[in-house]
Amino acid sequence: MPPDQAKLLLNRRRLPIGAELLDDGVHFRVWAPRRKRVDVRVGHTTHALAREADGHHSGIVAGMGAGTRYTFVLDGGDAFPDPASRYQPEGPHGESEVVDPLGYRWQDAAWTGVTTTGLVTYELHVGTFTPEGTYRAAAEKLTALADLGITAIELMPLAEFPGRFGWGYDGVDLFAPFHAYGSCDDLRAFVDRAHGIGLAVLLDVVYNHIGPDGNYLTQFSEHYFSGRHKTDWGDAINFDAEHSAGVRELVVSNVRHWIAEYHLDGLRLDATHAIHDDSATHILEDIGQAARQAAQQRRVIVVSENEPQDARMVRPASRGGYELDQVWCDDFHHVALVAATGRREAYFSDYAGAPQELVSALKHGILYQGQRYGWQKKRRGAPSWDVEPERMVFYLENHDQVANSRDGRRLHQLTSPGRYRALTALFLLARQSPLLFQGQEFGSSRPFLYFADHNPELARLVRTGRAQFLSEFPSIADARDAHDLDDPGALATFERCRLDWAERERHATHLALHRDLLALRRDDPVLLAGSTRVDGAVLGAQAFAIRWFGERGHRLLVVNLGAELPLDAPAEPLLGPLHPSGWRRLWYSEHPAYGGRGSQPPESDDGRWHLTGESATLLASDP
Repeated sequence: MPPDQAKLLLNRRRLPIGAELLDDGVHFRVWAPRRKRVDVRVGHTTHALAREADGHHSGIVAGMGAGTRYTFVLDGGDAFPDPASRYQPEGPHGESEVVDPLGYRWQDAAWTGVTTTGLVTYELHVGTFTPEGTYRAAAEKLTALADLGITAIELMPLAEFPGRFGWGYDGVDLFAPFHAYGSCDDLRAFVDRAHGIGLAVLLDVVYNHIGPDGNYLTQFSEHYFSGRHKTDWGDAINFDAEHSAGVRELVVSNVRHWIAEYHLDGLRLDATHAIHDDSATHILEDIGQAARQAAQQRRVIVVSENEPQDARMVRPASRGGYELDQVWCDDFHHVALVAATGRREAYFSDYAGAPQELVSALKHGILYQGQRYGWQKKRRGAPSWDVEPERMVFYLENHDQVANSRDGRRLHQLTSPGRYRALTALFLLARQSPLLFQGQEFGSSRPFLYFADHNPELARLVRTGRAQFLSEFPSIADARDAHDLDDPGALATFERCRLDWAERERHATHLALHRDLLALRRDDPVLLAGSTRVDGAVLGAQAFAIRWFGERGHRLLVVNLGAELPLDAPAEPLLGPLHPSGWRRLWYSEHPAYGGRGSQPPESDDGRWHLTGESATLLASDP
């Protein structure tokens, strides 16, 4: 194909790779520099593609439309799915399918997108969120989440992966939504429904590695991966070595695909600390820019999971940052879990669960900002004093942290009810952006375990690898208890993780706790002001106070995770009210509506303080 003709066809496309419908047929374009010849096979017929100078192969095939199934035949030999396939109806080893992204009739023209202000995110796994495990079934539950006070849904990865079930982090076809959850238009309808009731939808994407089973990228180019950097999953994706342009094109196109073709409101980037790039412009910066450009007039956000909680993720490029919007903060979770359970194993070993740690987390978000981290035997993190609280994501549960245990139990099952309610109050009233994990809001009794359906040999390796990882916890490494670990490849493991929605009614006190706290966060004139200054003080061995300083008044959250604590003459200025009439009680965790046993206000008429054991109380003082 003459270069000018190839360029003209490329200009008619929305994305530079994959199969796209044009007026005169389907245009196929794939990056395969290691191949001299690429043909498109449809049924028993093959159609030759023209090789371009940069290693792409492209061509238009007339008479084809949406639903056409195809593969790429490489150098006259074996046939493989499209690396940019929009749909794999029979899984990653089957044929690719042509999809018309413009065929769905969207109803969300008035939707303007999302920002980090007031964001409350709910992480869900489509396969276990409902008994059916489909987009359609999940869409039926969205109104309940919106009524609770959720503002954004975060879907765990959807990129096509092998087997009947899995978390999605072993995806191999980045553009193709997992076929078992429903059709491409079912996913669009889910997003459309969410927008119609005021919910944003984010998608967890994995750009640090590609799964091992069904990964045919190296058949098209040996440059997709590089030994220059290593990750926990082997060679890193090649973003900075020779011939990396085609790799960067794949990822940036994937970003544009999800945002433009599915109207998604943003992405959560998995394990960005394992995305290595020494280029002048880091691929993370390109990802953020691509997402915003693809959204056009809509507002989108890009969230980074980053083990060291690196503030560069959210800093502007002018200050050496990647200009993303939020970063996950493990520190708060780790402190809260130790405070709740007293257990300091493995990567929790550097946290004491002490009041000062919780106060510092509420004030500063990230705790490790360059200090030595004993678990890793090195310094961790970097200064992040300039990062706005709403750019940091807090959680008491997420998919990893629930599953990184012997039996996937939820936090409310690991601690006392009073302590759980008090920590939930701290979590949901903090200035940082909260993320809840599916079922957390109604105290789900269903575990969340690691599950992945692989071929027998890979399943054995996954089972061994999972056991080795969990052996970092001495209580799990005990040889006498090793047989207790659930098999990730067993269907029963997956099915145990499905939510029981009847518990939403049976556990009404859990639901009321979360609903009322989210309403306070949203409606209180002091708490809703994201720029409100916060300070805190330790009041006892397990007690502390957090104070919000607002123009319309002050708020004081008094938390006691231990036994009853009298404070006859507290010499702490943060307890001083703005007005001689003292503090007014707004909310307390021991209210019977939340399953509590009742409690007296912490400040008595004579100015003495008494903190109820395992409780949290929110007080107000007006000018």
